[in-house]
Amino acid sequence: MELAYIPSPSTGVIELGPIPLRGYAFCIIIGVFVAVWYGNKRWVARGGKAGTVADIAVWAVPFGLVGGRLYHVITDYQLYFSEGQNWVDAFKIWEGGLGIWGAVALGAVGAWIGCRRRGIPLPAWADAMAPGLAFAQAIGRWGNWFNQELYGRPTDLPWALKISEGVNREAGTYHPTFLYESLWCVGAALVVIWADRRFKLGHGRVFALYVALYCAGRGWIEYMRVDEAHHVLGLRLNVWTSIVVFVLAVAYFVISAKARPGREEIVEPVALGKGDAGDDGGADAGADAGTGAGADVGAGADSDAPGKADAEAKD
Repeated sequence: MELAYIPSPSTGVIELGPIPLRGYAFCIIIGVFVAVWYGNKRWVARGGKAGTVADIAVWAVPFGLVGGRLYHVITDYQLYFSEGQNWVDAFKIWEGGLGIWGAVALGAVGAWIGCRRRGIPLPAWADAMAPGLAFAQAIGRWGNWFNQELYGRPTDLPWALKISEGVNREAGTYHPTFLYESLWCVGAALVVIWADRRFKLGHGRVFALYVALYCAGRGWIEYMRVDEAHHVLGLRLNVWTSIVVFVLAVAYFVISAKARPGREEIVEPVALGKGDAGDDGGADAGADAGTGAGADVGAGADSDAPGKADAEAKD
């Protein structure tokens, strides 16, 4: 007898006149907004300029969406390219299907391009974004609830997810793995925020911690899922991916801590020449450098200042 359960929506689309509002897409959009908003607050707190996070997100988000969709289509190719399937469905991203591994990987490429254009270090930007990305994932996972997908094994627990009869799914109550992952991501974000404040992490270690924590949770949650997936040595492909990425994140954290301890003092230096500073900014930077070096240094201090700024920009 079912005493309690989490109901699933009867449809994942709300019709606003001629405009269909899809729950999956709505969750993704809200997640991106939260990540950029909170990332901007952290970036400004670190000494960066307001708006820089959004400027780089313009590169990172489209790359991430393409990467996430590519990973999903490649690893679940049978859903689109096997007999009886329509390959055009591979482009219907609103129906669900984004692989976080591909989204982070290709999103990082987009972020790198954006950071290069702004002249700021990618690790510092990634550190600012890390907890916001975890919150975004927590929100985005509710898109799976709208689509009644990616649930776990059958269960009669009070928080079981009720699934209705549909294509490739049987009616019943199942583990709400979308909820487990959503809560895990919120917890990971809070741990990352605490660790960053407590230990003053820098040089990409905040992002590495977020990745390691996410992988630790994704591994056991993925193991519970019952949707079709490729298996390697008895484990789902995404479980192996979680293990490999977890090891790489931990290795980066340890090596980075030894090679570059502490945190960047400057995350967005005022660059000379191109950028926001312009001619006036260059004069101000030169004047500040001359003042800091002492009046007796004279022209020598002014000639050294640009080189120092460039070195810090590449840190």
